[in-house]
Amino acid sequence: MTDAFTATDWPEWISARLDTAARHDADRETGDHVLNPDLPPYARWDGPPRDAAVLIGLTAEPDDPKVVLTQRTAHLNSHAGQIAFPGGKVDPTDADPIAAALREADEEIGLPPARVEPLGNLAPYLTGSGYRVVPVVGLIHAAPAFKPNPEEVEEVFEVPLRFLMDPANHRKLSRDWQGKRRYFYAMPFGKRYIWGVTAGIIRSLYETVYR
Repeated sequence: MTDAFTATDWPEWISARLDTAARHDADRETGDHVLNPDLPPYARWDGPPRDAAVLIGLTAEPDDPKVVLTQRTAHLNSHAGQIAFPGGKVDPTDADPIAAALREADEEIGLPPARVEPLGNLAPYLTGSGYRVVPVVGLIHAAPAFKPNPEEVEEVFEVPLRFLMDPANHRKLSRDWQGKRRYFYAMPFGKRYIWGVTAGIIRSLYETVYR
């Protein structure tokens, strides 16, 4: 794992791993249901899945890349106050999930699309709330001073990729939901509590690229 963080070509290494995974396991999907096989992929949603995309933005630092995350505002109707990647629904005007992820990152945290070099995608992540989320991994060149949209984002912060890709920091926790024990990943980092879909996507990145 060390070489993946210290080598000057680590972005190319990640891109190659993502490409290999996409070619060899093109139909793979992951999601909330993986840790809870008795649940359907969209456990809390009755309609067809809704397409969405998020950006796993990695800062272009030679030996200590960071992952850009957001703290959602407390007044939102869903996932208020939680930690998330920049992202959202794929609009009809978006050419593909990459375009959607870059547009959302621009709208939410003021990250210009021209500053992001897409490295590849993870397998779609299926959420219990009915979303089919494509995580787009992108290298951020000359990271700007982020400008969080106050309607959606309370704060933008960074976590070392090395920390998030260490399985020792991946806690498998559980809670009761509808009379049954449900499991999820959590990755506490200082005062930040990364859990749920965001932690699940981080775990998918680890399993795809670093394991």
